[in-house]
Amino acid sequence: QPLLPNEACNLGSVNVSKFALAQPNGEWAIHWAELERVVRLSVRFLDDVIEVNPYPLPVIDETVKANRRIGLGVMGWADLLFRMGIPYDSQAALDLGERLMAFIEEKAHDQSAKLAEERGPFPNWYRSIYKHQRPLRNSTVTTIAPTGTISMIAGCSSGIEPAFAIAFTHKVGDRVLPFINHVFEQVARERGFYSEPLMEEIARQGLVHGLAGVPDEVQRVFVTAHEVPFEWHVRHQAAFQRSTDNGVSKTINLPNSATVEDVARAYLAAWQLGCLGITVFRDGCKEGVLHVGTKLGEPASAGTPASGASPAVVKPRPRSLAGRTYRVETPLGTAYVVVNENGDADPFEVFVSVGKAGSDTMAVAEAMGRLISLILRMPSPFTPKRRLEEIIGQLSGIGGGRPLGFGPQRVLSLPDGIARVLAEHVGQPGGEAAPAAAVPAVKATKAIAGDICPECGQATFVYEEGCKKCYGCGFNEC
Repeated sequence: QPLLPNEACNLGSVNVSKFALAQPNGEWAIHWAELERVVRLSVRFLDDVIEVNPYPLPVIDETVKANRRIGLGVMGWADLLFRMGIPYDSQAALDLGERLMAFIEEKAHDQSAKLAEERGPFPNWYRSIYKHQRPLRNSTVTTIAPTGTISMIAGCSSGIEPAFAIAFTHKVGDRVLPFINHVFEQVARERGFYSEPLMEEIARQGLVHGLAGVPDEVQRVFVTAHEVPFEWHVRHQAAFQRSTDNGVSKTINLPNSATVEDVARAYLAAWQLGCLGITVFRDGCKEGVLHVGTKLGEPASAGTPASGASPAVVKPRPRSLAGRTYRVETPLGTAYVVVNENGDADPFEVFVSVGKAGSDTMAVAEAMGRLISLILRMPSPFTPKRRLEEIIGQLSGIGGGRPLGFGPQRVLSLPDGIARVLAEHVGQPGGEAAPAAAVPAVKATKAIAGDICPECGQATFVYEEGCKKCYGCGFNEC
């Protein structure tokens, strides 16, 4: 029997943030009647698409029209929670999400049933597992798909994801324009704490957590993806899955510190809560491995060739080395710098990890670590420490487009951050971290950074819901 072709995607998403309705008492509610109208209209629209869409092969046309699958979902969920003053990581958010999706599914199925009365059920209805239930026009009606591109066009948050950042910059030609989440800006103006300096600081940091001038209850509501514990990510997916015919697209964000057990807990929780699938993303989950100059077999010593042998161009790496790991905040995200030493306490190799495995950011970090290690291991009249000091001199002060911090703690770029760590390792003045009291309050705020965008060059290229998109220029790869 030949395999039937896959059916074409026929998806639509309702921007639920548009249905937030202000109440006379200052509270917010959902305009359920208007939401129902839009859901019914969307189901009819998607069913019409099946008829007007041209298909490349007759067998695809036949398969699509035999099952008439559609997938109506949502986007703008995080913006709706912002507007209603509900934190993403709260039971109130889960309850509202479950109620919202149950409402959408009920009205969507009812509209599909009305279309079945008007136009007939999908032809495979009498062969389906639903044949003893109320006939529907469509074999599936609801889904929650990735909405990376269309949510950017609609100006709302993506799918049921929390906001990736409260602010980001958009590069247009030579201009860099800051954009603040429109709901946050509205709240700031309504509550009287809006100011241009505050907006500029939020645009630079990406988050509002820890910023002076932003009320605590507002900080609690405007949380972002990496501030939300992964358990709440899974629970949100499960809440929407309970009333969704097909799967739910959702990224379960885990911090770099997440363990194997944490990943296992995320998968197990998804299974226990009834999710049909799960996508786990752990920041920086793969560190670069240095192989330059490594030779098979045991060397005669840590860096000296055996008697009579030709001098090695690059010192071979011993089987094990000891060192220290440093953490430094950079404009491209949190960097982890490992400095290993040989048996004489001389710097021997450096590993740099920042961003996600397979990203351009991680590639740049790994390349710098490899080159620094190569310099430390090549023959030279300078001692390894002296060579490291030269490296520090070359990397220090290299500027980038988005410096981080203030005053002595200002980190200009990833190379500048690495230079600071190496200076601390060799004991150079100014290399040590400043005391906590000397660090500005906003220093504790973690800057949001993505991969390097191939279109605009900004570190705002992120992976969400199966797509890569740039929060700076709008470029996407889906």
